[in-house]
Amino acid sequence: MNIRRLVIILGDQLTLDNPALKGFDPTQDLVWMAEVAEESTKVWTHKARITLFLSAMRHFRQLLESKGYRVHYVPLDHTDNQGSLAAQLQADLTRLAPQSVHMTEAGEWDVEQSLQGIVRAAHIPIEVFEDTHFFCSKAEFAQHAKGKKQLRMEFFYRWMRQKYNVLMHGAEPEGGRWNYDQENRGSFGKSGPGSVQDPRAFKTDTITNSVISLVETRFPDHPGSLQAFDWPVTPEQAEQSLQDFIAHRLPQFGQYQDAMWQDSKQDQPYLYHSRLSAAMNLKLLDPRRVIAAAETAYHQGKASLEAVEGFIRQVLGWREYVRGIYWLHMPDYRDLNVLDAQQPLPDFYWTGQTEMTCLNAAIGQTLQYGYAHHIQRLMVTGLFALMLGVNPKTLHEWYLAVYVDAVEWVELPNTLGMSQFGDGGIMASKPYAATGKYIQRMSNYCQHCPYNPAERVGPTACPFTTLYWDFLIRHRAMLSKNPRMGLQLKNVDRLDSAESQAIQAQAQGLRQKIQQKRHQEV
Repeated sequence: MNIRRLVIILGDQLTLDNPALKGFDPTQDLVWMAEVAEESTKVWTHKARITLFLSAMRHFRQLLESKGYRVHYVPLDHTDNQGSLAAQLQADLTRLAPQSVHMTEAGEWDVEQSLQGIVRAAHIPIEVFEDTHFFCSKAEFAQHAKGKKQLRMEFFYRWMRQKYNVLMHGAEPEGGRWNYDQENRGSFGKSGPGSVQDPRAFKTDTITNSVISLVETRFPDHPGSLQAFDWPVTPEQAEQSLQDFIAHRLPQFGQYQDAMWQDSKQDQPYLYHSRLSAAMNLKLLDPRRVIAAAETAYHQGKASLEAVEGFIRQVLGWREYVRGIYWLHMPDYRDLNVLDAQQPLPDFYWTGQTEMTCLNAAIGQTLQYGYAHHIQRLMVTGLFALMLGVNPKTLHEWYLAVYVDAVEWVELPNTLGMSQFGDGGIMASKPYAATGKYIQRMSNYCQHCPYNPAERVGPTACPFTTLYWDFLIRHRAMLSKNPRMGLQLKNVDRLDSAESQAIQAQAQGLRQKIQQKRHQEV
């Protein structure tokens, strides 16, 4: 086979708009795709995440072939599968001997370095294309960051809004304000969310069913369940998911995006959230299409400005911003640990078996669906790990493993930087530390919990509250340099010596209890 150009398509690059496909000639060129075990085992990956990637890849292969592309596809269970992307590419370069290789920028630093290194070591010309899926290129973000002592998402977000004329009224933001964050912090109160229409679900087809069987056979001991697997795995399904969100949940998304709720009668893991991040991160869905659909809903009077702005801020603001942070600071970023947090991750993060209702609910939901919304991640699982003192790289690996939408460029800055403050303020202006009172205000978890969020010491003291005060005491010297921590530290200074010692003793006892009761309830 005489191959002019081998085009590498990775598992999170599943779009016909992939720049590496430009100029593809089916008589001379060949697409290269590979399923490899390493991508499921380098972290102990949730079965639903493995299934989503493999099913979406196989559907995309089918789409490519229906469009006339030639595809060299290596399934996970193929006898010649080499087990890793690097080894598979190396073997196939020798076998196929292409004249050149084309690829689009990878979403993970290690993958990009590894694959490009393999091609260059084989002395084959390689052309790497900018990933046009994103609004802001790596070079643009680096230029935006140049000369700034401190980056902040809000100013980046305003720049993106202006540059792409999103929710703008001439030179001014629509409605006269850039940000409606204050209006987007509502809780459900005592009455709960009421009747929320579940997101559009998709029945598994022959391809997905074969992947589910493969995953259950190949990775039987991996975490998570596949019983509820109903994720979109094609561009058409992703578009249907978008339309479903715009019609049924976007109008309430803004107000309730930070709210949490547990219902004993009915699972409601998604509430008013979009469930679109996985489809976007695999590139089944273009963020331009997502933003345009939300903006149209506002202009047609189908959703308020507060709701639409809050949603667009997630896509055009945070999503683009965290990617910029990732590529600006890798590869050193993932090893940052300015708080010197060294505690291991509690075993209940893999089981959900803990008496703390909020953690039981968020982790249990994660293991069942491969999903938890951003406040469950930031202010429940992330908050507890931060204040307990878990090594941030360990927590990063857990998030990368258990969520179906996790790819490293988005997950790492959100976890290590925003959630764990491991980067010392590159990503967030202060640690997201709070007592159990925050969880009580934003959810009904505390109603069903044996711990009291108002108590910081004693047998019924909420571990979140105990650890909050302990966190501030332990890191007081460093946090005193942060102007945004002044009020919280003043409250610490009001504690007398006996109370401080009691809090620290209780926190240390909690850490020891977690260490001792491996695989048991806390």
